Amino acid sequence: MAAAREHQGRLTKPAGSLGALEELSVRLAGLAGVCPPPLPEPAAVAIFAGDHGVHAQGVSPWPQEVTAQMIGNFLAGGAVVNAFARQAGASVTVVDVGVATPLPTDPAVLDPTALDPAVLDPTALDPTALDPTAADPAVLDPAAPRLVVASVRRGTRDLTVTAALTRDEALAAVQTGIRIADELIDAGAGILLTGDMGIGNTTPAAVLIAAFTGADPLDTTGRGTGVDDPTYARKVAVVRAALARHTPDPADPLGVLAAVGGLEHAALAGLILGAAARRTPVLLDGVIAVSAALAAAAFAPAAVGAMVAGHRSAEPGASVALRHLGLDPLIDLGLRLGEGTGALLALPVVTGAVRVLHEVATFDSAGVAEK
Repeated sequence: MAAAREHQGRLTKPAGSLGALEELSVRLAGLAGVCPPPLPEPAAVAIFAGDHGVHAQGVSPWPQEVTAQMIGNFLAGGAVVNAFARQAGASVTVVDVGVATPLPTDPAVLDPTALDPAVLDPTALDPTALDPTAADPAVLDPAAPRLVVASVRRGTRDLTVTAALTRDEALAAVQTGIRIADELIDAGAGILLTGDMGIGNTTPAAVLIAAFTGADPLDTTGRGTGVDDPTYARKVAVVRAALARHTPDPADPLGVLAAVGGLEHAALAGLILGAAARRTPVLLDGVIAVSAALAAAAFAPAAVGAMVAGHRSAEPGASVALRHLGLDPLIDLGLRLGEGTGALLALPVVTGAVRVLHEVATFDSAGVAEK
């Protein structure tokens, strides 16, 4: 990091003129342990999908079947995330960690190298215990979205009634995320981008953010897919009820994920941990991603060093979580779609920050006079 800061000071530009990009390049040099750090490419988006028992409380106007239907849309290349991924040259991997509705069974869209059942072994949260078989380079093909079936259970339980998951189920989802990170990095990915899909998943995200930060549910709960006032009031009440029922302890991140999280939240926490363990940057998307990032940071505080906040979601809880993590988002466009869309739009900013260290001349090499 010291070398990167020194190099930034010798480039043909006024010191500090690239603002946040300069500190980002320094952070990425520290993560990689080399200056300049590797260019963050190719990029791989991992979309974790799951359903939620709390949907029964009327927290979303969308039917739960939309989760599975959108997976079909991802695989057909017709979603916003697909359009942005094609623009960025990023691959898209969709991981079913807990979808309630049966998925398409067309062999052409199913991944024949689906995760080994051993990934669900809840004996230890230890990445070395996983079997990181090298992935085929086709894993990173931007033109071919793929599906990995690694379902822990068909949706969570209703967190207003009981724990959403058992500890073993939450652990299995975390380990799935670690495994996907290993697979994508083994295939050559230089940066991982978080994606999510799950009708109703902003409700457990709001509970997770409140649990890890201590913020009031009014400050962590947003309108998700655009709910009306009565539904929003009900959603805030559900978040309060979940916190009161479970009193989640932020010092026990696995317990928090089990009590009030979703399978995609737990898997995203694992993806972040797996990326950090491999010193690979992970570009966070919106409120689901940052709620998972809080869990990852509770497991391993140093994991924050691998996190880059792609954008500021319009969901209020996202800003609460980013402040707690000490991360500043790269862009703010009022997005609240999820899927990985905001992270993909921020990807060129990350690449540009690193490319400056690789390609911009120094005052000496260019023969430019300094002030």
